[in-house]
Parts: sequence; structure tokens; C-alpha cells
Amino acid sequence: MRLQYPPEIKIIMVPCTGRVDILHLLKAFEGGADVVFVAGCLEGECHYLSGNIRARKRVTKLKKDLEAIGFETERLEMFNLSSSEGPKFAAIAKEMAERAYRLGPSPVRKEAREAWLAKQKAASA
Repeated sequence: MRLQYPPEIKIIMVPCTGRVDILHLLKAFEGGADVVFVAGCLEGECHYLSGNIRARKRVTKLKKDLEAIGFETERLEMFNLSSSEGPKFAAIAKEMAERAYRLGPSPVRKEAREAWLAKQKAASA
């Protein structure tokens, strides 16, 4: 079975989500990502014992920090799923792509964000 997810999704594989640091997530936004999500093992099922729990804590902390600087917290999420849940991953990827379209360009991409906001304002007028 071939699963389809939006082509805009860029997957970066790591041995364990416990290896994902806050700096990696920030670099993704700095590199132009409009939304970022971390997909880790089910809680209690981590091959490396507690990597996914550490990742969840990092994502939660960064969401608070992003909110403090004016980012929408919806731009960052963590999901827990099994490697056998391919259809669920595809659904999550689609949901996050739709979220990116709804939220528009990241505030980091100032010019694209301003153009998008102007277009939204013109469409609602």
C-alpha cells in the first residue's frame, strides 16, 4: 500500500525523537518551515526507553517560548504513533499541511508573511 501525503512535507529521520533538540526545531523554522511536527513512538514504547518523553517535554517548552515571542503555537506539534500506523502518519502530515496553509507563511519569512497578510486583508475587504 502506497500512502500519499503532501509533497511539501520534508521528512528528517533520526534514530529516536529523544535526539531532537530545541535547536533542531528552531533551525527548521529558520530554514523556512511554516509548521514543524515531531512524530515519535507511542509513549511507553520507546526503544531507547524515554526518548519520546524527552522530545515531548522539549516540544512543550518550545511551544511556550514561541508563544512568548508571538508565534502561533499551532505551528509546532508532537504526535505519538506506532511505525505500523502509516495511514495515521499520512493523515497527520495532511493535517499539518492544511494547518500551514491556514496559518500562512511563518513570521520568520517576513516578506512572504507580509504579502500573505496583505492578500488576506484584500480578500476579506
